Amino acid sequence: MSEFTMAEVRAVRAVARLGSFSAAAAELGYTQSGVSRLVAAAEAAAGTALFVRGPRGARPTAAGAVVARRGERLVAEIDGLALELAGLRDRLAGRLVVGAFPTAAASLVPRAMARLADQHPDLRVVLLEGSSPAQLRQLRAGRVEVVVVATGDGLPDHDLRGLRSQRLELGQGGGVAVGRGHRLADREALVVADLVEEIWVVGAGEPGEPQFGAWPTLARPRIGYRVRSWPTRLGLVSAGLAVAVVPRLAADMLPAGVRWLPVRDEAASGRAILAVTAVDPSPAASVMTDALHHVVAD
Repeated sequence: MSEFTMAEVRAVRAVARLGSFSAAAAELGYTQSGVSRLVAAAEAAAGTALFVRGPRGARPTAAGAVVARRGERLVAEIDGLALELAGLRDRLAGRLVVGAFPTAAASLVPRAMARLADQHPDLRVVLLEGSSPAQLRQLRAGRVEVVVVATGDGLPDHDLRGLRSQRLELGQGGGVAVGRGHRLADREALVVADLVEEIWVVGAGEPGEPQFGAWPTLARPRIGYRVRSWPTRLGLVSAGLAVAVVPRLAADMLPAGVRWLPVRDEAASGRAILAVTAVDPSPAASVMTDALHHVVAD
């Protein structure tokens, strides 16, 4: 028995399934005579007839049924091979630089990077942490392709002219971190009146960064501490010396001695997180912004 070609196997499979040379030709995009030639070549390879021709169509012989049945598996494997090879050709590779302010760099962006590592293992993502104004300058200079910035309460307006920004919906409102032994720690949620007498630890970082001062709608907050780093801030909270505003996206990163509580405050406009790229982002930048959206949605 000589070898079959895939074209012959596809023709036998189609005729056996459809019961007609003309129907098989229409499905495969061949002429009826072309299908007849392919089936004849397959019969020559098999050394026996594969169909019984009649006025009402074609019926497979026992040999034809075997070729058609085996052909189903062969066609599925070949089609799967073509799809897998196409996926390899389309796979993103190379280096993508992403910039983010510290809180996003510690929580949101790493989760998006993990998602991309599964989907595009040949794409290497470099994460840069720093102030939003500096990251936006890097974006305009072409040194960074995606920048994650915060906007809203207590933050300056970023110059996003000539750039593309997408809002990452993180839900309304924010929350406060308190020590596990704090009088409010057993609550499920807080209102602004609960915070009036609290002592606050606030940020003292670079201008333009989300410093997370006291709760924004408190008239006269009691600021007890100003520190630069999150570990120090949360250490003071854990020790029961102060409370601190913590964004929702960092709520599950708190140490064991600290609890995050949402604050219900309709007067607070809150903050938004933006993914910023060039107006015409690269495919790698686009999949990163998609990953950020998915992480937030999850």
